[in-house]
Amino acid sequence: MFKKVLIANRGEIAVRVSRTLRELGVGSVAVFTDVDRGALHVRRADEAVALGADPRAYLDAERLIAAARGAGCDALHPGYGFLSENAEFAELCESAHITFIGPPPNAIRLMGSKERARAAMSAAGVPVVPGGGAGTLEEALVTASRVGYPVMVKATDGGGGKGMRLVRSDGELDAALERARSEALKAFGNADVYLEKALEGTRHVEVQVLGDRGGHMLHLFERDCSLQRRHQKIVEETPCPALEPATRAALCDVAVQGARSLGYYSAGTFEFLLDQSGSFYFLEMNTRLQVEHPITELVTGVDLVREMLTIAAGEPLLVEQETRGVAIEARLCAEDPARGFAPSPGRIETYVTAAGPGVRDDSGIDEGSVVSPHYDPLLAKLAVWAPNRAQALARLRRALGETVIAGLETNVAFLDALLATPEVQAGRYDNGFVERYAAELLGVSRESEEPLLAAAAAVVASLAGGAARPDEPDGSGLSPWVMLERADRLAR
Repeated sequence: MFKKVLIANRGEIAVRVSRTLRELGVGSVAVFTDVDRGALHVRRADEAVALGADPRAYLDAERLIAAARGAGCDALHPGYGFLSENAEFAELCESAHITFIGPPPNAIRLMGSKERARAAMSAAGVPVVPGGGAGTLEEALVTASRVGYPVMVKATDGGGGKGMRLVRSDGELDAALERARSEALKAFGNADVYLEKALEGTRHVEVQVLGDRGGHMLHLFERDCSLQRRHQKIVEETPCPALEPATRAALCDVAVQGARSLGYYSAGTFEFLLDQSGSFYFLEMNTRLQVEHPITELVTGVDLVREMLTIAAGEPLLVEQETRGVAIEARLCAEDPARGFAPSPGRIETYVTAAGPGVRDDSGIDEGSVVSPHYDPLLAKLAVWAPNRAQALARLRRALGETVIAGLETNVAFLDALLATPEVQAGRYDNGFVERYAAELLGVSRESEEPLLAAAAAVVASLAGGAARPDEPDGSGLSPWVMLERADRLAR
């Protein structure tokens, strides 16, 4: 096993990795930029190395490797995001004689391009969503004609909903390509895009795979990640409530088949679209630890970070392929649902975490933490386990009710409203559910919308009288959600 590991990340995942390192008796080294100087992940590690003032320093491969070498680290864990799926970074680590705790660079590189990944998985017998090239408008029009509208324009690199546009006709395609390319270039440094058939009414189901360097590969079952906002997951659960046993077995077997075709080792996740007939199609592979990994750990009893470490150290995979009960996770974010989910940076004045049987809180904050606008607004992940789905849902809602985060806006109440809907309670939802019912989830039902809009005039009048907020100096430019929220308060 390693002597000391640099955690090339920040926030809750850096805290998560340091916990397992401590249990193993392995030294942990955090890194931080100036805005993160007093962050929880810095205080949880055994040592910490400053990266300087630039908030983007977590993306500076040379600086991270220099930090690892300077601290005497023999391994590096990338977490997720930042450079976790950067093949060049993995190669630089190896050339510096620092073990990269993750998969082989060639697998990262191949699966990092969605077009190449689709081709590789198709060759391995994994079903893929129909699609094709979109290098030019002419090529995109040919692809769209072949697969049929609607189509999704997608960035070949990256993920997280960036560089994606839904297109329903030829007339929308040119503008969608331009916007997707611009966003992809800014987010990933690569403007290349391709087209996929947009399968509507589907669920997003992923399979956790785990393999060692000796070729032993297995799956740790699936996670349903269909509750998404703007293509970003907000609630995940396992097992998927819509999967029949035979479909589950086929889905998991296909993921293992795909991983073996790559010579893969370490933790990885195959993402699929599941349609209403039970057919499934490969979307992409994430060659890293997933944000939602705690729910797999809760139902299997496997510490995925520990397994990544032992695999990287050359040890064989010895975990049992078993699952029991139900686990559900909600992502707590510093964002304001009433303002279109705008990021809500600031200082955490009060933080009360949930506890009790079957509750797991993976946090990157505590009281006094400063949430920076420079990084993802994820604050914590609240996950629960219970013997069945109904108990798990009740437990997660109870845990959300115990959670107090004061000093900035969060999505905690929105998550509770989402979990309370009859559709989620019954497991009847798909990838578009959150977007379709956003107004109702924000407390603006179709029945109440008209009187609230009428009351919004009073809000505007009060703002004109000098009651503007600091971030809205003249009271103009308010989103409808802000107006509705204030109107609701006035009405009460």
